[in-house]
Amino acid sequence: MGDLNLITVVVIGINVLISMKGFNDYSFFEKYKFNTGAVRRGEQIRILSSGFLHVSTSHLFFNMLTLYFFAPIVISLLGNWEFVVIYLGSLILGNLLSYYFHKDEYHYTAVGASGAVSGILYSAILLNPDMSLYMFFIPVPIPAYIFGIGYLLYSIYGMRANNDNIGHDAHFGGAVGGYVITLLMAPVLLQINTLMVGLLAIPIVILFILNKTGKL
Repeated sequence: MGDLNLITVVVIGINVLISMKGFNDYSFFEKYKFNTGAVRRGEQIRILSSGFLHVSTSHLFFNMLTLYFFAPIVISLLGNWEFVVIYLGSLILGNLLSYYFHKDEYHYTAVGASGAVSGILYSAILLNPDMSLYMFFIPVPIPAYIFGIGYLLYSIYGMRANNDNIGHDAHFGGAVGGYVITLLMAPVLLQINTLMVGLLAIPIVILFILNKTGKL
């Protein structure tokens, strides 16, 4: 993991340039961040544009670092343009899920590539579930599929608790986007990785049940 090809450089570069513009231009940041009220007024461009803005250099750095590690897996196994489709599709689906859960909160705002990056992360796990991840402060490798399931279960917990400033719904929506789009692009995974596909779907089913039963 961790390699730069042209398409990865371009995506990271666009994020850096737009984020830097947002850091130095308050009106630009306000015009293109995700805001429920603005989207309801017809400014749908914010669903896309907000995914290229960040609140700080550290926010930008950690999103791009994650992308740097996992983009090569998706690109090498699916292709450049497939990577772009998963990235943008996950970004949009993540913000659409945010809109769904916050449609009556007119002042709700959010920015960041986290939904898109979550989609790439989940796509990479789906494509290569046997890989292991090394996390800070954890001295042993974590199987990728365990991390993926835990990541989404934690996102569900965060969505229910709603006691921090993290956009858990965008993370979850982005991961689901990466999962679904990857399966549409590579349906053979349903045959060769049936168990993993099923395991990674568990948090999605849990979210659906919680939403249907009014517990979310």
